[in-house]
Amino acid sequence: MTIIIMGVSGSGKSVIGKLLAERLSIPFIDADDYHPDSNLLKMRSGRPLNDSDRKPWLLSLRKEIEIHSREKGVVMACSALKRSYREILSGENPGDVCFIYLKGNTKIILDRMNQREGHFMPSALLDSQFATLEEPAANEAIHVSIEQTPEEIVTEILEKL
Repeated sequence: MTIIIMGVSGSGKSVIGKLLAERLSIPFIDADDYHPDSNLLKMRSGRPLNDSDRKPWLLSLRKEIEIHSREKGVVMACSALKRSYREILSGENPGDVCFIYLKGNTKIILDRMNQREGHFMPSALLDSQFATLEEPAANEAIHVSIEQTPEEIVTEILEKL
């Protein structure tokens, strides 16, 4: 089982992903840890990534998914903003990957981003994240509102899985 917690930066992907992986007793991967230095530098400087920046990163994540799918599975936190990105992550067996879309409005997410410390993604790039986001349809991902506690979100995800 591969579960990808997706959404814009600041939506809580890493927090929810870690909790979910713990509850399922499977490994957790934060896709941000796989960005090449050039991507991190670009984002830190306030410039959004483009498709060519993201493609090698997405392909490396796909390899990680393949490795973990041979074992117990994995929960991955990854923005997966566009349908084409989700297709890369799903690989040849899209039915083996479940996307969980953490949905929230700009105000809530901006407030969260402004409270976190030491993250490479500046809140100034939030608008570019929403501009890039192609919300998945209901048949493409489980939609979960971020207007709940992390524990409530994970419980809702487990019920919907």
